[in-house]
Amino acid sequence: MVRVAGETLNSKVPDGPIQEKWDRHRFNLKLVNPANKRKFSVIVVGTGLAGGAAAASLAELGYNVKAFCFQDSPRRAHSIAAQGGINAAKNYANDGDSIWRLFYDTVKGGEWRAREANVYRLAQVANSIIDQCVAQGVPFAREYGGTLANRSFGGAQVSRTFYCRGQTGQQLLLGAYQALMRQVGLGRVKMFARREMMDLIVIDGVARGIVVRNMVTGQFEVHTADAVCVCTGGYGNVYYLSTNAKGCNVTAAWRCHRRGALFANPCFTQIHPTCIPVSGDYQSKLTLMSESLRNDGRVWVPKNAKDTRKVTDIPDEDRDYYLERRYPSFGNLVPRDIASRAAKERCDAGFGVGESGLAVYLDFRDAIRRDGEDVVRKKYGNLFHMYEKITADNPYQVPMRIYPAVHYTMGGLWVDYNLMSNIPGLYVLGEANFSDHGANRLGASALMQGLSDGYFVIPYTIGDHLATAHLPKIADDHPACLAAKKDAEDRMTSLLNVNGRRSVDSFHRDLGHIMWDYCGMARNRSGLQGAIQKIRDLREEFWKNVRVPGSGNTLNQSLEMAGRVADFMEFGELLALDALEREESCGGHFREEYQEVDGEAKRNDEQYAYVAAWQFTGYGEEPVLHKEPLSFENVKPSKRSYK
Repeated sequence: MVRVAGETLNSKVPDGPIQEKWDRHRFNLKLVNPANKRKFSVIVVGTGLAGGAAAASLAELGYNVKAFCFQDSPRRAHSIAAQGGINAAKNYANDGDSIWRLFYDTVKGGEWRAREANVYRLAQVANSIIDQCVAQGVPFAREYGGTLANRSFGGAQVSRTFYCRGQTGQQLLLGAYQALMRQVGLGRVKMFARREMMDLIVIDGVARGIVVRNMVTGQFEVHTADAVCVCTGGYGNVYYLSTNAKGCNVTAAWRCHRRGALFANPCFTQIHPTCIPVSGDYQSKLTLMSESLRNDGRVWVPKNAKDTRKVTDIPDEDRDYYLERRYPSFGNLVPRDIASRAAKERCDAGFGVGESGLAVYLDFRDAIRRDGEDVVRKKYGNLFHMYEKITADNPYQVPMRIYPAVHYTMGGLWVDYNLMSNIPGLYVLGEANFSDHGANRLGASALMQGLSDGYFVIPYTIGDHLATAHLPKIADDHPACLAAKKDAEDRMTSLLNVNGRRSVDSFHRDLGHIMWDYCGMARNRSGLQGAIQKIRDLREEFWKNVRVPGSGNTLNQSLEMAGRVADFMEFGELLALDALEREESCGGHFREEYQEVDGEAKRNDEQYAYVAAWQFTGYGEEPVLHKEPLSFENVKPSKRSYK
């Protein structure tokens, strides 16, 4: 039985027309005098696009910044894996784009489950992101005359995506990295690599620091500050198989949640339609093929489920270009959730291809005939090369095989308009928060949000807290610091002391099967109820039978993974519970009981137009549900159609 809190959450969205909210709000925020900024310290956890941009920007302003990452270098943050591009409404293509249209597309694409004011701000500052990155030397693709090139992405009928072939995330991360390392060189940022956040330090209700584990020496460290920014990405690896790097996890966000931070909309997970299909039982991760490929690639399956001809011999009249057939207005560029469910439906109906039958074709035959192989190679060459290296098939000669897989997570820690959680002083940026994408993220918006939060939002909003909170100085031996450190040490010791028979990886794989089977592309009441019990049973066995070799006072990757999987075990239950409570279908959350006659998602705006923010009440205890009502004054909810 879920307890629902009576009070609602205060999003702190400013009054006034939506076009003026951010400008007015910035003016009304309290400022820190430039000479006083050096008196304040800020911790930034995570050094991807959001964290790297935030650390560099805050240090440039004069704050003392400590930046933490568990990789050996900020350059290895998972932002590097984003391929297709970054959105901005500069209308270089002269095809009718505008800030308002980007705002409209994002709200609609998220199924009216995002906060309007945050989405408009995101669209508003996106143009400045492009200018910033160009100034940093990011090598965006350019037209023959030298202007920046654009291409289309799902959920839009305009070309607004800026890109660097299939390496956009890598190039943008290098831009943020160089800005960050400049500040490291100037002594304004202290960089702590190979540290993993183990706990949040909360003193008198305010976030004042973190506990980290040195992953090389095994030592636990306390770091205090006047504010903490968590920029640690998403939780897609709760499914075990996902497009995320193996190190991506929920631990930092979950430890904040255990200290009182609300976790919002965990069931809103995105399934990406263009991933290389699973090839074996012991595969450890999946590989994304960029959504940009759907600009020129056509998705199809054979009309005859038993067609045994060579794929290149199947003529057009025997091919079902099902996205073009079902959604003629958007065709192959429908949003990710719709394209994913359509692929699943075709495969479930017996029309899937490949040995497993769990794949569809993404075909570039027509683009190569129309534009020539050289043009296609210039656009997507590195992606085609990666596909061939993994599958041994040449996509210039035969269609790619793709299937949906877990990719991005729209849920995250709850934040207000200032990106501050319900714990004062704890800010959450990028994919780690819930704020901008609702129930479904449109392609090329993740990089936009990360850089927006880091470069253009947090530098303004964090000053308001620092100027008004009147924070006393905290020593590292403060009782709350020592208590948090001991809690983290005890948790690691507990994992080492179980000394069971099963590997961490085997538990993670079993959890992933539960999550994918019952909380994946399709969900239903009985399945979710069963999943919750299965997760509880698996978690109980984990703490009785997991085996973590080695010790805690040295490099121990098994111990690192054990801590992360233990958090996934707790978080997975909350994800399933959130999906069970939301009795509607919207975006990445598709309940089989709630669909239109044509199979499309059936939203329930009367009862579920709110942010579900969950409060931790203790290990094994039922969480408390808080609700932030969502109102839509500018983009009225309607049936989401791409036909």
